[in-house]
Amino acid sequence: MLILGIDPGIGRMGWGIITIENSKLKIVNSGCIETSSKLPVPERLLKIHKTLKELIEEHKPDALAVEELFFNTNAKTAFVVGQARGVVLLLGAQFNLKIGIYTPLQVKMALTGYGRAEKTQMGKMVKTLLNLKEVPKPDDTADALAVALTHAFSYKKHFK
Repeated sequence: MLILGIDPGIGRMGWGIITIENSKLKIVNSGCIETSSKLPVPERLLKIHKTLKELIEEHKPDALAVEELFFNTNAKTAFVVGQARGVVLLLGAQFNLKIGIYTPLQVKMALTGYGRAEKTQMGKMVKTLLNLKEVPKPDDTADALAVALTHAFSYKKHFK
């Protein structure tokens, strides 16, 4: 099973693709889509759409795991990131992917067993679980891989 994990964002959207083979988790590819704040929002959303569509067409994931948005201060940022997240969910639906949505708390609990885990702890767990030499950079990429791992753990528990 191939899982595409997404850490939604408009300036930087992390993505990571993992596979489950014989109950072993392996990284396939990962990265970060970056858009310039100098571009109008529709152009930024188009870049995200085009890049993710190409990733989905190339890797053909079975599932899409997306982190739920959590904003407690800036509503304007929340709206524009929500638009980017909408692009992601639309692509998932267009490609008939199984979609899992996870809160930051669920991701932290799945990887560390502690809902207030720090970014450094999360990065170390991604590194360990995927047997990587170093923590993926930037943080958005590590976060996307964490979301994909959360889906892998949930899939094993709830979908088999």
